[in-house]
Amino acid sequence: MVKFISATEVLPLRSMMLRNGKSFEHCIFEGDDAYDTFHLGYEVDGEIKSVATFMRNDFFENEGEGYQLRGMATHSDYGGKGYGKALVDFAIEYLKEYNTDYLWCNARSTAAPFYKKIGFTTESPEFDIPGIGFHYEMKLKLKSK
Repeated sequence: MVKFISATEVLPLRSMMLRNGKSFEHCIFEGDDAYDTFHLGYEVDGEIKSVATFMRNDFFENEGEGYQLRGMATHSDYGGKGYGKALVDFAIEYLKEYNTDYLWCNARSTAAPFYKKIGFTTESPEFDIPGIGFHYEMKLKLKSK
């Protein structure tokens, strides 16, 4: 089940899946507590097994209002079950209700096929985020102009 969760509830999976077990304070993103940021979790048997954060960020110039998907992580025992896709699908519908123009992310290279299946397009060459790994800028238009 997809639900809105707090910034602190995303930290265990961010630490485990994205930051190689670093302490929670190393897993906090600037903007996690901003008024226009929201966090989603996929709950299974009372435990959060997948998380994603959505932050207001107009990254692409002259393209309107944008939101950035950050910190998406699914517990390794629950990958491939559609939980991550459910989070993104929920966020897409939610953001469309608020007339958001696009959703974008810095997708890990290994996750790029996942985003492409949802409809994201690749907007950059592959680049390295030191200490994190290789990524692509990817974007999904939420409304046609």
